[in-house]
Order: sequence, then C-alpha cells, then structure tokens
Amino acid sequence: KWSGWAPSGLLGRKLKGKTLGIVGMGRIGQAVAHRALGFGLRIIYFSRRRIPQNAEKSLKAEYFENLDHMMQEADILSLHCPMTEETRGISSQNRIKLMKPGSAIINTARGELIDQEALIEALQNGHIAGAGLDVYPNEPNVDRRLLKIPNVMTLPHIGSATAEGREASGEKVIANIRFWMDGHRPPDQVLLGFSS
Repeated sequence: KWSGWAPSGLLGRKLKGKTLGIVGMGRIGQAVAHRALGFGLRIIYFSRRRIPQNAEKSLKAEYFENLDHMMQEADILSLHCPMTEETRGISSQNRIKLMKPGSAIINTARGELIDQEALIEALQNGHIAGAGLDVYPNEPNVDRRLLKIPNVMTLPHIGSATAEGREASGEKVIANIRFWMDGHRPPDQVLLGFSS
C-alpha cells in the first residue's frame, strides 16, 4: 500500500531522550542496556538483585526497588527475567495501566510474564502504542488477535536464532556430558523440582 514518501507518512518516534525500563538486569538485561546507551536512552531497571554500583555507573542505569514506580517512568518496557511463580503475570493489567499512554512493551523472555488479555486491550484502545513480541503464553500457538493488531511486531521465538548461538548451545551440551562422564557435576544443570 506504500505510495511513496510523504511528510506525515510512516512516522515513528525517536529513541533519544526516552526512558527504557528493564525488568531483569541479568546478563541479557545488561546487554540490552549497553546497546540502548548508544541510542541515547535513559536506563532504569527493576531486578530481584541490584547490580554492582560500577555496573550501574557504566550503564548509567538507575535501580528501582518498586516495579510499579519503574513502570510509571518507562516509555519502553523490556522484559528479561525468568518465568517463575513470582514473575508470572508481572506485567499485569494494573501495571500496564500504570504505564504512560503511548508507551511500548517488548517481551523476548517468556510469554507468561505478560497478562495477554490486558496487553491486547491496551494495544487496541491505544494506551500502549506498540509491542514487540518474540514469546507467547501458549507457544507455538499465537493468539490471532495479536496478528491483526497493526502496532504489534510478532516473531516466532527466534531471539537466539543464530548459527553461532546454536553451535555454542551444542558445544555446551557436549561439555556438560563430558563433565558428567568424568564424574564431575555438570556446570549447567537444570533441576526441575527434584530433591537431592
């Protein structure tokens, strides 16, 4: 439907001067913050543990003890925390309503972190200007309503889909097997409710 350049056509918003709120300031959250600095974003974050002061200083990141307060400040919310019982629905209907009108949400962590019904409603009524989603609550099934909303960018859970990333994952599996076969505890264990 593009008919060529127009002064008011295909307008977006600049990033410089906007506030990026990061939920989960682990390795990935910090990598996102580092990249965001290059775009002139103010970095604020909420995490179960505050990062060291030298890391905060280098990322120019401001820690918020209260997630509700952080969400009120963010122009862009980016989720990077694991899915636990404490984080399930962390972006709830009430918290989405706290966000500034015209803000955006990015979720590349886990679909269950967002109240999907509340997100869809906020996108449809314009409270949230847009969403970038790589994960969904019922993967691989994506709610068809999301696919019909023009201000939503959906991807099929491909955040780590690089040849180098997949090769590194395979090498990590092999290294863990070797540790185990040599009688050592593998460095990357996943314990799912088993008692030791």
